[in-house]
Amino acid sequence: MPATSPTGCTRSSRPEAQAVSGGTDTVLDGRFTREKLEEVLISACALLGFDAQGARLLRFTNNAVYALDGAGVVIRIVGSRALRHRVGKVVRVAEHFERHGVPAIRLLPGVHQPLWIAGHLLTVWTEVPDTGREPTAADLAQLLRQVHALPPPDDIPDWAPLDAVRARVADAEELDDGDRRFLLRRCAEVEAELAELDFALPRGLVHGDAHTGNVICGPSGPVLCDFDSACLGPREWDLTPMAVGRERFGDSEERYREFAGVYGFDVTSWPGFSVLRAVRELKLTTSVLPILRSHPDVRDELRRRLDDLRAGRTDVRWNRYR
Repeated sequence: MPATSPTGCTRSSRPEAQAVSGGTDTVLDGRFTREKLEEVLISACALLGFDAQGARLLRFTNNAVYALDGAGVVIRIVGSRALRHRVGKVVRVAEHFERHGVPAIRLLPGVHQPLWIAGHLLTVWTEVPDTGREPTAADLAQLLRQVHALPPPDDIPDWAPLDAVRARVADAEELDDGDRRFLLRRCAEVEAELAELDFALPRGLVHGDAHTGNVICGPSGPVLCDFDSACLGPREWDLTPMAVGRERFGDSEERYREFAGVYGFDVTSWPGFSVLRAVRELKLTTSVLPILRSHPDVRDELRRRLDDLRAGRTDVRWNRYR
């Protein structure tokens, strides 16, 4: 049965979904190699009473996400040591969404989370079966309207998007000194610009990484997933990823217009959009740094993005990390 990642980024029908046992795997060399992650997965399954045989790796960028064959369960292993502190928040936000009836992925009932296994933090989710329907921009906009109407949960952090960028730079498996200095300097520049912004929308609970890849179309309708970046912040931030998707990845103009129309606000018409775009591009570029040696296929794309940021090229198309 097809499975869906709790991050919503990659489904099992995609080429990168591979079986734990059998097949040809990429040879990785780093802290989060395929072999090390599978050891953690096997230990987690033994603790929870599941069979790890046939588990499929659905996604491996910020986190390693596995679907357990036939169990209706997805296990998510944190892929950055510097961002482990976010896992407790992920659990609280998931519980908050469930209490308020927001269509979102649900934690596996009866399991105290997060789990600490063999030096790694994990969360365990109820699988949302893949219906084959691709999420639309309208699906995301409607979900965000529900999220933005909620009161924030307790202990939700304030929006500090560049903290995650700096954490990934500090936790990079490999990064030369010149690139490190550039990224930290750029963070400081953009942070100063952020401090001068006058936001048009009210602050509140925001998802923090709102794009259609984080929506799953399940049997009961679209649901939201991936709460790593949830925080108390400006709602404009949740409208930025779709706009940057149009600018950097060549997503269609019609798709963005549908999103802005259904939500009711076009963030690209707001004077501060270019600053939020700069923040988003820093996050998009550095997301793979903690697993770079473990996932070397992304190196070329990372190099391209760093070169474009350094040269100030805003009109160059990027490819999504795979």
